[in-house]
Amino acid sequence: MQSGAKRPSAAEILKDLGGQARLTVYVGFAPGVGKTYRLLSEARQLQQSGKHVVLGWIETKGRVDIERLCEGIQSLPPHMVPMGNSSYPEFDFEAAVAAHPDAIVLDELAHSNLSGSVHAKRWQDALALREAGISVIGALNIAHLETVAPTAESLIGFPIREIVPLSFLKAADQVIAMDIAPEQLEARLHAGAIVRKEDIGRALQGPFRPQTLRALREMMLRTVDDLTEPELPAARLSKAVALLLPGVDGEPFVERVAAYADALNLWLELATVDGTDTEAAQRLRLSHDASTLSLPQFDFNRPKLADFNASFVAVPKSDVATALVAAPIDRDILVVDPSRPVPEPRAGSGFGQHPYARTAGDRLRVGYGRLTVYLGAAAGCGKTYAMLEQAHQLKAEGVDVVVGFVETHGRADTAQKLEGLENLPRSEFNANGLHYSELDVPALLARKPEIALIDELAHTNAPASKFLKRYEDVLSVLRSGISVITTLNVQHLEGLNDAVRRLTGVTVRETMPDGILELADDVVLIDASAQTLRDRLRAGKIYPKEKIEAALGSFFRVENLTALRELALRETLRTRAISRRRHVVSEIVLGVAARERDTGLIQRAARLAKRLDADFNVVHVARSQAAGQSPQVEMLRETTRTLEGRFTLVTDENPARALVRAAARAGSTLVIEGVRTKTRWLGPKSFAYQVLASGVQELLVFAPSPLS
Repeated sequence: MQSGAKRPSAAEILKDLGGQARLTVYVGFAPGVGKTYRLLSEARQLQQSGKHVVLGWIETKGRVDIERLCEGIQSLPPHMVPMGNSSYPEFDFEAAVAAHPDAIVLDELAHSNLSGSVHAKRWQDALALREAGISVIGALNIAHLETVAPTAESLIGFPIREIVPLSFLKAADQVIAMDIAPEQLEARLHAGAIVRKEDIGRALQGPFRPQTLRALREMMLRTVDDLTEPELPAARLSKAVALLLPGVDGEPFVERVAAYADALNLWLELATVDGTDTEAAQRLRLSHDASTLSLPQFDFNRPKLADFNASFVAVPKSDVATALVAAPIDRDILVVDPSRPVPEPRAGSGFGQHPYARTAGDRLRVGYGRLTVYLGAAAGCGKTYAMLEQAHQLKAEGVDVVVGFVETHGRADTAQKLEGLENLPRSEFNANGLHYSELDVPALLARKPEIALIDELAHTNAPASKFLKRYEDVLSVLRSGISVITTLNVQHLEGLNDAVRRLTGVTVRETMPDGILELADDVVLIDASAQTLRDRLRAGKIYPKEKIEAALGSFFRVENLTALRELALRETLRTRAISRRRHVVSEIVLGVAARERDTGLIQRAARLAKRLDADFNVVHVARSQAAGQSPQVEMLRETTRTLEGRFTLVTDENPARALVRAAARAGSTLVIEGVRTKTRWLGPKSFAYQVLASGVQELLVFAPSPLS
């Protein structure tokens, strides 16, 4: 087990192995996103694995595809409730308990049961069934959640009467977001698959207005993100804490911290202590979409990093900050001078200097293809399957869609989904004694369909290919006017490399620039819980049999998968942001020592600078000109150059003071690496302490690497 990970209890192990009843809830942001289809698909898979599954309540709404999925699964007859001169069907809870299947499908969990039912609400039925030892697979729309309903009512324009408490979702074993591209949902609406043909116009003016769907979609993702809390040590959590000290202007401080939290894909939490202006803290919470935490026992004289349950701790420049950086460091610390002015946007920032400026410019022209990315947390979450399902829907609508490149990885379900779609031949060739099978870009451009499916966006192409990476192939296809639907796992994003390593202990080598995701017209989350992924792995649907046990004990541990899922949720939300945060960091200035391992530090700081849209400057302070000519310094210089940064060599007897001078530009942040070990009582203070004492305005201290 990974160091610091919580050892699972016997009950958790049983539940993970399918030996205990589970409650799985699929949450959608609108009717028609595919919740019922997903319920029935999971039910069929369980039945095929030998489980006894029954349909407790399903609304087919006359849809042929839903009715077809119901075939062959036992359906529990409803009990009839007399009302006046008529009787109406209702879910039969007592019959379900008596039948005692392994799992039961229960749609519309927000439904209020008819008079005389065992429970007032269907979600209460679901909890009671799990208590009786029966797994439940259910669904609801986010608008019915008590924390969302008031906002949803104002957006939709009519009252929401069926309310589900947040405590119900918190009690569930798995809560899975059902995301979908807006154009796909709109196509289903126009096809009459959601409401009657005569009601389509009214729906488009009401609950299916683009701004309404966008808001509900974001609230769904945020709700599931809040419920996704991996059990990890504080230093590995995807959370940033900003300490609000008495007498400190919180607005400029939190604004700067929020920019870092956003860039690092961290949830922002505002910590208050005795004397903090709580009303101001609440205003900051709302304006920065953060949460608040009270630290009533906080010791101002002897603060410790252990006081903060986060991997990133931000504090105003103060005695508290000095005490924190003087001690051993096991997580990132940001020290901010709230009084410093916010910098003006740097010259040439934005698309003019964007590495994909040509692509960004092309997007404004008529005829440029649309890019849709299906984003997941890990292999096996269903990205390729969902992409192929959309392709079948598009084909049924008369859209010219082809398979440019899809990798089935030997999965029978995925291979079956390929049937009925035009699949272009691949480019087959030998290089360096090996055989390669790649996307044939010229053939795709010659065929020129409306939409092409191109799997595995982060893939590294074979030697001698025109482009090094598949995302470059995709950009060339988009420029030709062909729209692309593609897939990506979140750990392959270059800017999240450090977060993935912090969360999982794994360094991902095959990465791609974040900028490609920012260019996407839409990013669709394909959500799957850690338990679902482990179940699929055990069933042989992800890796070959000989690799399953090793994967279960390493990358596919529950805490790893949950943490990656949290990253995928956050990144999906990040790409949906209508407006970017204010530009508050103009330059990252990294101080490095003359040692080979600091090349990794340069790579990490460069990724941060890119996500902050900041200039990047690496500074090495040598005590003499001769010391600045070593092979190690030249290696640092070359690494900086390849990452498009500026390398500065400074000669000074006082490295701390020299670095502070190098970071004196308005809006600059000085970055150094901290130390794990405690300094001797009579020895020199930590380097971070010396830098802070030298008058730096803003200091980011990276947690030391494992080699430090």
